[in-house]
Amino acid sequence: MQTRPRLFSLLTIKSLDEQYPMIDLQLSFRLGAIFSLGLLLSQTGIASEPVPQDTIPAPTTGAETATPKSADQLANRVKALEEMVELMSSLQSAAPAAPAPVAAAPAARPEASNLDIALILDAAAAWFSQEALQTGAHDPSDTGFHLQQLEMCLGENVDHLFELKANLVFSTFGVEVEEAYGRTLSLPGGFQLKAGQFLTPMGRLNLTHPHTWSFVDQPLVNGTFLGSEGSRGSGVEVSWLSPLPWFADIVLSATEAAGECCARSFMSGDDLGIRTPLDLVYTLGLRQFFELSDDVGLAWGLTTQQGPNSTGNGNRTEIYGTDLYLRWRPAAATSRMALSWTFEGMMRRRQIPGGLRVDLGGYTQLVWNLNPSWEMGARYGYVSGSEGDDLIPEATEDRHRVSGQVTYRPSHFSRLRLQGSRDQPLYRDEPIWVGMLAVEFLVGAHGAHSY
Repeated sequence: MQTRPRLFSLLTIKSLDEQYPMIDLQLSFRLGAIFSLGLLLSQTGIASEPVPQDTIPAPTTGAETATPKSADQLANRVKALEEMVELMSSLQSAAPAAPAPVAAAPAARPEASNLDIALILDAAAAWFSQEALQTGAHDPSDTGFHLQQLEMCLGENVDHLFELKANLVFSTFGVEVEEAYGRTLSLPGGFQLKAGQFLTPMGRLNLTHPHTWSFVDQPLVNGTFLGSEGSRGSGVEVSWLSPLPWFADIVLSATEAAGECCARSFMSGDDLGIRTPLDLVYTLGLRQFFELSDDVGLAWGLTTQQGPNSTGNGNRTEIYGTDLYLRWRPAAATSRMALSWTFEGMMRRRQIPGGLRVDLGGYTQLVWNLNPSWEMGARYGYVSGSEGDDLIPEATEDRHRVSGQVTYRPSHFSRLRLQGSRDQPLYRDEPIWVGMLAVEFLVGAHGAHSY
């Protein structure tokens, strides 16, 4: 009987700690003592329970209030209670002190999401039967090995209002900022604004980078009319997505007119500064998409570009273009086969001293994706030529080029492409035969390609 109060109190403390781990240990000790004391009192007859009348003993005389037997039991139980209290005191002194309350930490700043970064390497080995006449800055330009570009693509949402994108190109000539711009994300009414340096919406191919092309080199018309790196510049752009039942996006940009690489038909290498709004290059475009069926889609674009040229006397250049992209991809095909056809045509009108010069150019290509790994394609390109071209004095006649390619993709992040071409400038006696073997490697984030 002497160990029962101690055992009861310890079991009570353990049960409370298991059910309520957040209760302070000191409180558990006190509860155990209360339960133990109550048990002792109930066993000694001191508790205030009603006692039946028939059990009340007869009155006694003198100071006798309990029998010797009950007095001994009470003394033993009091002694046990003292031992239990002593045990609880020793446990309480050995228990670790409750930690001091910690001040609430300030609210953490929301962390920015990770920046999307990708590196894309394009390299090629090329052979030319005679002097090359390539028009693109990323085209292999002579027989040998070429680092076409190492492109770093960066992009991320700045916040809920803006996004930032940039394309940096590393080459044997140094580092170049191809594009770096901010763009709005949530303007009302279908509007969107862009500011910085960017590719203008002149045609279909001009808005893309080499790693999205279906051929190793760019079409003749793009390099001849727009520039070796396409049409781009620093400026602003506004676009509006119309509420028409089909996709119809109207875009207008205003950019600087200078740059041999990027504004060839305008101020070219001459930068006379901006004195009036007419000294800028303006590009206006309409981009549309029609879903003809579950398997067929058609994209159609109309564009024009106008600005000053370098011949002086207020002379200006106008370029008009149209592009078509038709894609057939059977929805039920398990091989993910697709067939696409692209056409892009341009007309350029340049005011020159003493007259008006009109040039034509364009290309058409057919690409067959047999499956995700294999692709083959054919392309025909054309630019007109005539006497008196101040931009290409030797281009006195038309130029034609036919190309074919076979591409193998081990994965979505690597590519091996074999391409052959027959380039026929009619102002040369013989055609230029070209062979190219190109590789591409991509690491990092990679967004979806435009339709």
